[in-house]
Amino acid sequence: MHCNEDFLNYLSVGMILVGLWHLYHHRKTQTSYGRHMVHDRNTRLVPARLAWFLQELPAFLVPLLLMLTSHKPYSVGKMLLLGTFCLHYFHRTFIYSLLIRGNPYPLSVMLAAVIVCSVNGFLQGHYLLHCARLDEWKTDCRLKIGLLQFYTGMAINIYSDYRLRNLRKKGELIYKVPTGGLFEYISAPNYFGEIFEWFGYAMATWGLPSLSFAVFTMCFIGARAIYHHRFYKEKFKDYPKSRKAVIPFLL
Repeated sequence: MHCNEDFLNYLSVGMILVGLWHLYHHRKTQTSYGRHMVHDRNTRLVPARLAWFLQELPAFLVPLLLMLTSHKPYSVGKMLLLGTFCLHYFHRTFIYSLLIRGNPYPLSVMLAAVIVCSVNGFLQGHYLLHCARLDEWKTDCRLKIGLLQFYTGMAINIYSDYRLRNLRKKGELIYKVPTGGLFEYISAPNYFGEIFEWFGYAMATWGLPSLSFAVFTMCFIGARAIYHHRFYKEKFKDYPKSRKAVIPFLL
């Protein structure tokens, strides 16, 4: 398969525009799932664990299928970056989805996520396998700094999710104020970690497709982090006033 650069550029710009549209459209209300769920008897729901598994799976499978159906050899740099991308979605698909404790998930939200993950899996996979030119600079500082940032963000994301899961005992449905780690500084360090992670990946790959997904992620979960922050402040009168929403000391 040859590099379809124009098509990738259109997809990348489209992903950025969708992210900005989401940011604008949800400036007053958030997507209806989790703590921001608006209950409607006509809404079709999917168990949370099944929903997360199904919606994250395409981002893991599509790049692997692209690699397996191509017969040309790939450089170590390309395999390293593709493996890094797939590692994130292996965790989200096969580990996080089994650990999550949450309310049923709207079918419409899950299907939208399936589309996004499918498009992004193709976008990142095709770019890395057929368009990226990594051999000339795979030892460059951009790759090293970007991967360090990616894995740091992933660690923050996983650890913060762990602390959130263990706030409540099994069967509890009440919300509590999270503490420890970056929760001492921001309300949504799990989202901060993921945003930090994908901008690190964009630096490591140095391409528009990865940057477009980093921007999309920032628009989508960055806004959600702000709503989480408002939720905590409204629900808990003694919520720490020094705590920011998503960026320590700033926002």
